[in-house]
Amino acid sequence: MTAADWGWDSAYPAPAKLNLFLHVVGRRPDGYHLLQTVFRFIDRADTLRFSPRDDGQVVLATPIPGVPPESDLTVRAARLLLAETGARHGATIHLDKRLPMGGGIGGGSSDAATVLLALNHLWGLELPRSRLQALGLVLGADVPVFVYGRAAFAGGIGEELSPVAVSAETYLVVESPVAVPTPAIFGAPELVRDTPAIDPAAWRPGMGRNDLEPVACARFPAVAERLAWLKAAAAAAGGGPARMTGSGACVFAPFAGRQAAEQALARLPEGWVAWLAAGLEDHPLRGLLAD
Repeated sequence: MTAADWGWDSAYPAPAKLNLFLHVVGRRPDGYHLLQTVFRFIDRADTLRFSPRDDGQVVLATPIPGVPPESDLTVRAARLLLAETGARHGATIHLDKRLPMGGGIGGGSSDAATVLLALNHLWGLELPRSRLQALGLVLGADVPVFVYGRAAFAGGIGEELSPVAVSAETYLVVESPVAVPTPAIFGAPELVRDTPAIDPAAWRPGMGRNDLEPVACARFPAVAERLAWLKAAAAAAGGGPARMTGSGACVFAPFAGRQAAEQALARLPEGWVAWLAAGLEDHPLRGLLAD
């Protein structure tokens, strides 16, 4: 879809991401960790809708329980866009939340990026992609890749992005009944922080691991249990290596075809939550901005 296809009455997707690998290769003097990872979008998504306002206010019509509206990333993203441009527009934001919070699949970051992309378009601000990525970094390290809009090899704290080739795969994603706090994982003394950096050009699907996985599994047994099950289920159905995404709590495994993924999903223990998603090369809203 092109920019002309998106209007105030459109449903704007905020897709989930998977970290196909995640290495911690160092630490900056300010305490931020230096990472290498590959981000890949999938077709599971939150959905946002926007209504114009004439009072210059940003209002979230669907607040998340326990999250004050002024702290919500969608509201912060819209207000940051106004502050950056000096514009006097307003909007009511409607968020249909489908992605689990604290799952490591970028739900909040993706929501924020969709707000930046959509309102930049709807308000006619015409900020370029690079400037929106910089604004996204103010909101969180995972926001820029959603604005970047394509599968990417990332370095730095996650903001140094370059395109990467990914194969067409179906993913089985298993949720955990916990929300893993990212600061607790990165702050763990046992976290490996010196994995040797790899050449981005040398990365291929299946390479690497998630350095955060052992910490999350040790501290959250539910994550460990689901990862162990998924490794066995994927192996039995001909899938690829199962891994945790981000700092948890979701785990995933790739499959070359949907039928094999469905076979693994059919073995899901009763009471667990899991779903299938197709991998995407580009963000559905990438066409809102010219390259």
